[in-house]
Amino acid sequence: MSKEENLQCSFCGRKKAETDLLIAGIDAHICDKCIEQAYGIVQEEVAEAKTSNLPKDLILKKPKEIKAFLDEYIIGQEETKKAMSVAVYNHYKRLLQAKDESDEVEIEKSNIILVGDTGTGKTLLARTIAKMLNVPFSIVDATVLTQAGYVGEDVESILSRLLQAADYDVSKAERGIVFIDEIDKIARKGDNPSITRDVSGEGVQQALLKLLEGTVVNVAPKGGRKHPEQKFIEVDTKDILFIAGGAFSGIDRVISKRLNMQAVGFGASIEEDQIDEDNLLQYIIPSDLKEYGLIPEIIGRLPVLSYMNPLDAKTLRAILTEPKNSIIKQYTKLFAMDGVTFSIKEEALQYIVNKAIEYKLGARGLRSLCEAILTDAMFELPGTDTKEFVVDKAYAENKLTKTTLKKLSVAS
Repeated sequence: MSKEENLQCSFCGRKKAETDLLIAGIDAHICDKCIEQAYGIVQEEVAEAKTSNLPKDLILKKPKEIKAFLDEYIIGQEETKKAMSVAVYNHYKRLLQAKDESDEVEIEKSNIILVGDTGTGKTLLARTIAKMLNVPFSIVDATVLTQAGYVGEDVESILSRLLQAADYDVSKAERGIVFIDEIDKIARKGDNPSITRDVSGEGVQQALLKLLEGTVVNVAPKGGRKHPEQKFIEVDTKDILFIAGGAFSGIDRVISKRLNMQAVGFGASIEEDQIDEDNLLQYIIPSDLKEYGLIPEIIGRLPVLSYMNPLDAKTLRAILTEPKNSIIKQYTKLFAMDGVTFSIKEEALQYIVNKAIEYKLGARGLRSLCEAILTDAMFELPGTDTKEFVVDKAYAENKLTKTTLKKLSVAS
C-alpha cells in the first residue's frame, strides 16, 4: 500500500479515499467535510458576537420585569416607572443591535428627563435601575458645573465620576448610567438667548449637548482642571444613558398658563378638560421646559420626559413599611442586631405621616422624624436587658416636640 493511500483526516479520521478533498498541513491533514463543519461553527460564532455586544455581567430584563423590580423599592409613580422601564430597555436593545452596515435603521439614545418636587424619588429611581442592571452609576450635581475655563467643574468631570464608579474600566463605564441632578438650576435666565455670557446656565447646557448625544471625550482620571502634561482617558459617551432630574420650581405656573390658554373656545368640553390643579406636572410637555429656560437642543437630546407625582398621605404611609428597604424595616434590623424586638403601632405611623405632611417634609422627612423619635431608644437600649421595644402614638408625640419639628422643617 502506497504512503499516499495511508493518509487520513487528522480531525475525523476518514481515509483519503473516503473524502473528496484532503488538504495537507505541516504535520496534519483536514478533509472537506471537516472544513465545511468548521466554517459553519465560525459563522454561528460571528453571528452570535454581532447580536451579543453586551458583557455577560449585564442583566437585561423585559420592561414588565424592570417595572416589577422597581415596584419592590419605589411606591407609586406608576407612569414614570413604566416610561423609565421602556426607555432603559430600548437603550440596551440599542447596544444589542447587530453592527450590520446594510441596515439603514439606527436606533437613537433614550436619555430621560424627570420633573418632580424634591423628595419624590427621582434619584432613587435611577439608582434602583442601575442596581438591577449591574452597571456603573454616578450622580452629578449640575449646580457646580461651569463652562470650560471658569471657576467650577467642567462637564467632563461627569465622566470622571463614572470612571471612578467603574473602577477605571473604560468599556464598563461606556455602558453606565449618569444621573444629572438639579438640571433646572442651569436654566437660562430668560426665554431669549443670553446677550451676556451665562457661564453656569446656558453655557453649561451648550457644553452638555455633545456629551448627551455621543462623542469621544478626553477625561482627566482624577477629575479637576485639565493641564497640558496631564494624561487623559478617552471615553465614548454614545452608549452611556443620561438621566436628568430637577424640581423645576415654579414650572406649574408655566403649565397653568398654557392650559388656561388652550381651554378657551366653543369646542372646549367642560367634562373632558377637568384639570387636576393639585398635580399640574402630569400635563408637562417639552415646550414648558423651553419656556422655563432649557435650550431646545438639550430638550431634543432628552427625548423621554416624565414627571413625579406629589406624595400624599397614603403614599407616605406605604413608604414607611412596604418597600424592600423601607425605613421601618431598617430600624427593625438595627434593633434586632442588639437583640431587641422592635415594633411600631399603626397610630404612631399615621402620626408620623401627618406631621410630614403638615411640615411639608416629604419622603426624606419621614427618616428625620423617625430618627428624632428613636434616637433616645437607640442610645439607651444596647447593652441592657430589654428585649422588646414598642412605639405607640403617645411615645412619638412625647419625642416630637414642637421645637424638634420646627428644626426639621427648617433643615429640609
